[in-house]
Amino acid sequence: MGAVTDGRSLVTEAIRLKPDIIIVDIGMPLLNGLDAARRIREQLPSVRIVFLTMQENAHLAAAALELGHAGFVLKHAAASELVTAIEQVWRGEAYLSPKLRSGACVEHETQVSQPSKNLTPRQRDIVQLFAEGYGMKEIAARLNLSLKTIEFHKHHIMAEFNLKSNADLVLLAVKLGLIAINPNIRCGKVS
Repeated sequence: MGAVTDGRSLVTEAIRLKPDIIIVDIGMPLLNGLDAARRIREQLPSVRIVFLTMQENAHLAAAALELGHAGFVLKHAAASELVTAIEQVWRGEAYLSPKLRSGACVEHETQVSQPSKNLTPRQRDIVQLFAEGYGMKEIAARLNLSLKTIEFHKHHIMAEFNLKSNADLVLLAVKLGLIAINPNIRCGKVS
């Protein structure tokens, strides 16, 4: 059993511990939970994953369920729902919070091309770190890349998505589900 505070540590620890099931927050810093899960699946294809999130977002749910052997639970759900999700995922079934099951919403979202698939994993890392407030030098150091490489990726991403400012880059990260907006933050204070 292990616990981590960011997505990069999650990947490292999962590969080291080789768990049967992982419960992961989608909104993790340094590497979001969804991208961390993708990287873990490359090394541990049979691991089962239950995603927790505050975001009632069908795009994220569809992306999570595309991984197979996965569940998607809203954080404000009852603890019994998390237990049900773990049991179903353990049996090899998918689980989706009832609040997101309305109609064929998630099925439709799974079939729709996701804009996040236009970014490479490296570009997704860079967008997430920019959105989390890291500067180019800090991102280069965290990813063990040159400053020129970070500048190249940023320029390419800005051009590809027709972004004009760093604020647009942050909005892209939110839209792609790379970072979550905490609804409890008001005027710089967490309530």
